[in-house]
Amino acid sequence: MEKYSDQQLISLYLKGDEKSFEVLIKRYLKQIYGFAYKYVRDAQNAEDITQEVFVKVWKNIRFFNKQNDFKPWIYAIARNASLDFLKKKRPVLFSELDNSRVFADNIRDQSLLQDKLVEQLDISKVLMSEMDKLSVKYRLVLSMYYKDCFNFREIAKILGESINTVKSRHRRGLILLKELINL
Repeated sequence: MEKYSDQQLISLYLKGDEKSFEVLIKRYLKQIYGFAYKYVRDAQNAEDITQEVFVKVWKNIRFFNKQNDFKPWIYAIARNASLDFLKKKRPVLFSELDNSRVFADNIRDQSLLQDKLVEQLDISKVLMSEMDKLSVKYRLVLSMYYKDCFNFREIAKILGESINTVKSRHRRGLILLKELINL
């Protein structure tokens, strides 16, 4: 069942197979938690938002259009839940990305020599530190594009923006990041 597509799992669930929904949850749990954490910067609140997202998915999955991709749909729900949380709980604080391992875990190549690995870790820390200085609209687009591997159309759908706005923010975010790191 792990090899089934999202659409296949949804179809099975709608036919009464509870296990297929569990597979969907396992497939997206860490990703949605990480996405929510980017917004709220608090583990407990990100867990609460993640739980809320999956409850909303469970309640609304019968309305999901199987012609569309599931991933952008669930991320849009996560975005809305995160924004709702921020509106209700506190002012928006998007300044502290966890510099310790976020990009380091994704760029590490075990075949590299130790000094190359240390150099890459230093670069990732610099990038993360400088990305913290970008406004959230640029930071989210860059993170979703480079870390989460969404294309511009998916990002636009998730963020509720036009594709041209997303492309513009991507380009402007890269320019600002380049200026910050003095390349």
